[in-house]
Amino acid sequence: MQIIEWHRVCACEDIDEEDVREFQHEGNLYAVYHTPTGFYATAGVCTHETARLADGFVFGDVIECPMHMGRFDIPSGKAQGAPVCVNLTVHPVKTDNGAVFIGLEGRRSHER
Repeated sequence: MQIIEWHRVCACEDIDEEDVREFQHEGNLYAVYHTPTGFYATAGVCTHETARLADGFVFGDVIECPMHMGRFDIPSGKAQGAPVCVNLTVHPVKTDNGAVFIGLEGRRSHER
């Protein structure tokens, strides 16, 4: 059974609204966003090329890849049209005590 482990990304105030911040954990890149509707997290690399989404532009609930201007809906990870056609993986986010946390799959727990 997979469990979610929560990892502190930064203080809420460290990500301006309509901005994105890169987070690295165990060799993987994630993008953590602050949109007008809240905080979200997705895979940190565009599904079309290997561009880092943290270098992209946030417009409302949309991230635009800096390489070929492909766009994704941030809350759902859904690709918004060419050149991107593969959705982003989304990850749970929570805020607690003024900090932003990303939920990532942790170690497997074995039931007996």
